[in-house]
Amino acid sequence: MKHQTLEQINAVADVHAEAPDLIASRGQRLERWAQLLERNPDLRLTALAGTEYASPDVRERMRTDGSAISVAFADTVFRAHGLRDDTYGEARRFFEMSDWQLHEVVCHCHVGANMPARWAASRVRAAISPGAGILAWLRAVFMH
Repeated sequence: MKHQTLEQINAVADVHAEAPDLIASRGQRLERWAQLLERNPDLRLTALAGTEYASPDVRERMRTDGSAISVAFADTVFRAHGLRDDTYGEARRFFEMSDWQLHEVVCHCHVGANMPARWAASRVRAAISPGAGILAWLRAVFMH
């Protein structure tokens, strides 16, 4: 997918003016990402391998087709508001996450080569309110 400006998207789609208000804050962007992941909770997402071991330069460029970050990048609202690609570094910037928080969402060391989207959604929600991490995980495990 390529990045398009809001004007370019407006030329081919009905873009709603209230969309900026829906993702104005970090928490709103993370919540939207979790909701996008939950649209297909059993979807198997590809994990990134070894994010914690990669050098900062390599980690910034890490990506894989079918990742949780790819789900976010497929969203036209996120792209219209500046999500430029589906790399680890761009997700960290756009969602204002620490390396540790993003590692918790996308790294293979927690789940192996792939993970259900509902698991990734629970990890995204844990980043919204760091103290609620275990609660988000329990919700994902027992509610789905």
